[in-house]
Amino acid sequence: MSNKRNVIIVGGVAGGASCAARLRRLDEEAEITIYEKGDYVSFANCGLPYRIGGIIQNDAALVLTTPEEFWAKFRVDAKTKHEVISVDAHRKVVRVRNLRNGEEFEKNYTHLVLATGALAIRPPIPGLDLPGVFTVRTIPDTQRIRKWIEENKVRKAVVAGGGFIGLEMAENLKHLGLEVVVVEMAQQILPPMDAEMVRPLERHVVNNGVKLVLGQPVTEILKNGNSLLLKTKNGDHLPADIVIIALGVRPDLTLAKSAGLKIGPRGGVLTNEYMQTSIESIFAVGDLAEVKDFLTGETTLIPLAGPANRQGRVAADVICGRNAKFRGVQGTAVCGVFGMAAASTGLSEKTLRKLGHDNFECAYLHPRNHVAYYPGAKTIHMKIIYRRSDGKLLGAQAVGLEDVPRKIDTLAMALQLGATVFDLEEAELCYSPQYGAAKDAINFAGMIAANSLRKDSPLLSWKDGIQEENYTILDVREEDEFLDGHVENSINIPLSSLRQKIKNIPTEKPLAVYCQVGLRGHTATRILRQKGFTAFNLSGGYQTFLDIRNAD
Repeated sequence: MSNKRNVIIVGGVAGGASCAARLRRLDEEAEITIYEKGDYVSFANCGLPYRIGGIIQNDAALVLTTPEEFWAKFRVDAKTKHEVISVDAHRKVVRVRNLRNGEEFEKNYTHLVLATGALAIRPPIPGLDLPGVFTVRTIPDTQRIRKWIEENKVRKAVVAGGGFIGLEMAENLKHLGLEVVVVEMAQQILPPMDAEMVRPLERHVVNNGVKLVLGQPVTEILKNGNSLLLKTKNGDHLPADIVIIALGVRPDLTLAKSAGLKIGPRGGVLTNEYMQTSIESIFAVGDLAEVKDFLTGETTLIPLAGPANRQGRVAADVICGRNAKFRGVQGTAVCGVFGMAAASTGLSEKTLRKLGHDNFECAYLHPRNHVAYYPGAKTIHMKIIYRRSDGKLLGAQAVGLEDVPRKIDTLAMALQLGATVFDLEEAELCYSPQYGAAKDAINFAGMIAANSLRKDSPLLSWKDGIQEENYTILDVREEDEFLDGHVENSINIPLSSLRQKIKNIPTEKPLAVYCQVGLRGHTATRILRQKGFTAFNLSGGYQTFLDIRNAD
């Protein structure tokens, strides 16, 4: 009996294609076949909105590998327009339909890798099938959208969904000169992030001419003459010549169910750390696979290209007898809109609260991307979340015009290695005036959190509901800043005169101290605590207060 591996991979794109290439590099003798029901075996689906907007100028730029290239480089038989319609796990056989001619045939395997991906969520909203309503998942989708815009002289677009794809579509439709409205059922865009962190991005999107309709799910799409009318729950009627449905994705379970695979609690195919399903010879990778959350240990679904590629490699290693393991996902992601980026890694505050955790603190800061004296410095809005008991980093978020991905990438690696805020204090990061500061924003984040945990400058959160009856709220900004806007019932004693006026500060209640972004508040807190006051620094200062107030 032959020991030759015969591996069938269903689906290409990220996970399937990576698995095939890795398999060949590990086993020159294996028979490797990819069946892809679409037109392209491997393409950059994250680039689709930019093809629609014309930033990517041709479809060929999105095609990563063709079947011919797969065969020439790897001797992988990649067949497009071939749909695997069923799996007989007992016989280790798949049934395949050639979509070009309708013929069906069976093929045996020793190992089966499912990389069937996800389907666009299409809730039961009347009108989703009307002409002019589109989803964005494939290159042919972009072709249909571009053709519709051109042939119908589209002027108004509505995007349903304020996640990554929704926002990227809004930006690219705006680049085409369209009037654009984004409708999102949550009270914020980018719902996985904490609401106060996306407020700067929301302002930026609106300032670039996109209207945001938040907290309003779509209820119906109607034909309105030669155009469309989108209705929301509160009764808004939004006219549109084109509607893009970007409400997220769900795993494509059709084939997995035919194979009798176990489905996890989050609705994906349940896998172990080796990317094996409930049937040992069948693997699942990419958007289909339900995997471990690196931080919580619970299973989760995170449809991102980076984890999909790594999962494909792990599956290939395991098939070839290597002791590879997928360590889990932490959800590191970034979205860029009109030049501003929003990025995150690890757990959000809202997720921790939803899971019932309370052993954590949050630190906000608003540093510049490089030293202020070098021209062009831009503000980054940052938040780190860490365990109160030992300072272990749990998550981080950032929004800004410059350097956001680098900050979050650095924190993502720190988080993966189990770093604490005390490690962030000591992190040695490169510095030059045009790139950063001698005390990098990541160092500052660690210092703020560590100062709080050491009780040198303990933090309060604006979310704790700082009430006048519980605290004396002390604004240490200059008088002109105070007059431009301040927290209700706060008293103003500028840091510059705090020592001289310290006898004027009430002592009957703890002090909640704030400035504009937190630095002067920290200095004032240190002065006051050394003078015998019970003082706390309100994290992120007045800037964070405004963002949290607007998020409520």
